[in-house]
Amino acid sequence: MGRYTILISMMRITAHAKGRVQGVGYRYFVTDCARESGVSGFVKNMPDGSVVIVAEGSDDALDTFVRMVQAQSDTLIRVDTLEVTRCEPTGEFSGFGIRW
Repeated sequence: MGRYTILISMMRITAHAKGRVQGVGYRYFVTDCARESGVSGFVKNMPDGSVVIVAEGSDDALDTFVRMVQAQSDTLIRVDTLEVTRCEPTGEFSGFGIRW
């Protein structure tokens, strides 16, 4: 039998969520989404009322994560806009957490 190497493409996203995303448990919601989708990174409230999310993972995991953090079925959270940019990963994260 031959040996095969499977390469998984890793990416990094930075997402800015705007809407009713502070004071409604959104950071904890995002953290649960990250754990469920298998991405690493952080989520942080911003002074302007938005939330920034930085995450790294496979393309498939990030696509799933981005869909999840839109919180479409949540009754308290309302994400009006989610601006997502992609770039090369740094590999600096070992898990996902909330930054203050």
